[in-house]
Amino acid sequence: MQTPHGIKFESNRPVIMGKNGMVCAGQPLAAQAGMAILQKGGNAVDAAIATAAALNVVEPNMSGIGGDGYIMIYNRAQNKVDVCNATAPPLMTPT
Repeated sequence: MQTPHGIKFESNRPVIMGKNGMVCAGQPLAAQAGMAILQKGGNAVDAAIATAAALNVVEPNMSGIGGDGYIMIYNRAQNKVDVCNATAPPLMTPT
């Protein structure tokens, strides 16, 4: 298989490209949930939350609401990066 970048490799999934955003997940239905949020005007954080929530349903053996979470968000308008440690959700605070 020839990819757009000229690298040859075997893949079980098609190469998909977008111009305005993307969602990656190990399970296509979870990625589709995140893409649906972007298509409805949501931002990257909204899409990530939708993808993670869908993974809890479609891939419960690999992801779960009780797992660790480290989130880094770049706000272009403020030229600022926020980092959250969501390892213990009740204690989740920006750093």
